[in-house]
Amino acid sequence: AKKWINIRKLYGNFYKVPRNQTKLTIMLENLGMSYDGRPHSGLDDSKNIARIAIRMLQDGCDLRVNEKIHGGQLMTVSSSVPLEGAPAPQMPRYRN
Repeated sequence: AKKWINIRKLYGNFYKVPRNQTKLTIMLENLGMSYDGRPHSGLDDSKNIARIAIRMLQDGCDLRVNEKIHGGQLMTVSSSVPLEGAPAPQMPRYRN
């Protein structure tokens, strides 16, 4: 992945909270949710992050790419940069 959404950064900017309020469990608590699953389980963390993203969408947040790797360097992507079109999803091809 060369581009992604840093949910912690987006959450902090959208809800106007300091960086120390963007830990996963704190974000969930502030949104009135509890952590589902085992802490530090990649799958459970991902599901909880998705719950946060859904709530942010419901609250009117525009989920946009905000970080990327360019030339081996981590870069912040400006929110004023137009979104690039994503290719249409492709069905996997199976070999016979």
